[in-house]
Amino acid sequence: MITIKNDHEIALMREAGRISKNALIAGGHAIHAGATTAEVNAVVERYITSHGATPSFKGYQGFPAGACISINDEVIHGIPGHRKIEPGDVVSLDVGAFYKGFHGDNAATFLVDGGREEDAEANRRLIAVTRQSFYEGLKFCRVGYRISDISHAVQEYVEKNGFSVVRPFVGHGIGHDMHEDPEVPNYGRPGHGPRLEPGMTICVEPMVNMGTHHIRQLSDGWTVITEDGLPAAHYENTILITEGEPELLTVGDEEL
Repeated sequence: MITIKNDHEIALMREAGRISKNALIAGGHAIHAGATTAEVNAVVERYITSHGATPSFKGYQGFPAGACISINDEVIHGIPGHRKIEPGDVVSLDVGAFYKGFHGDNAATFLVDGGREEDAEANRRLIAVTRQSFYEGLKFCRVGYRISDISHAVQEYVEKNGFSVVRPFVGHGIGHDMHEDPEVPNYGRPGHGPRLEPGMTICVEPMVNMGTHHIRQLSDGWTVITEDGLPAAHYENTILITEGEPELLTVGDEEL
């Protein structure tokens, strides 16, 4: 069931979103060659807890950390640990914060300095297309459109640029629960699914692969990788549907 948020709930979600975004930014600043993914996760968790919230992901269905950190061919749900970040790595960081009963959720992908320039150019383009595909979908986050109008806009932009969208994993509603109705796929024909209404809060999160859209899950039960071993990127924000322009609830002190 889709929940419509009232003004008080939206105010709490704005704060959850602000904490989530600034934790993502802090984690992004910690991503550099030589750092471990556990060190990046520690920065994220420290920011969230120091601002009166708790990490949404930690303990969720057994996930052991406050951030998902996915490198190169890892699409989503990478578990932080002893792995060192290398020059030229593509690092996706997914962060959520739970504040006074409500969640914020966002993600971005970062390119580590170094590595081969020809790889860096292709990876920069992958990251840029992934980010922009979110904003193409955002254009349809308005009253009267349907969920699949967002989905179609994301897919169309990604595929027009020669990349592919992941299909088994999707965006979602968000609020008191981190994953609520409706599901928000990154592909599909327009004109289907629930109509958007004021007070709905959703996460649009393109997961984009450089090669095939096919993926597989590792034996750790969490990490999802591309089937062909090529890099992937991820971008996400929490969105409020209003009577007019959609409002990003995950807004922080810097732009990502």
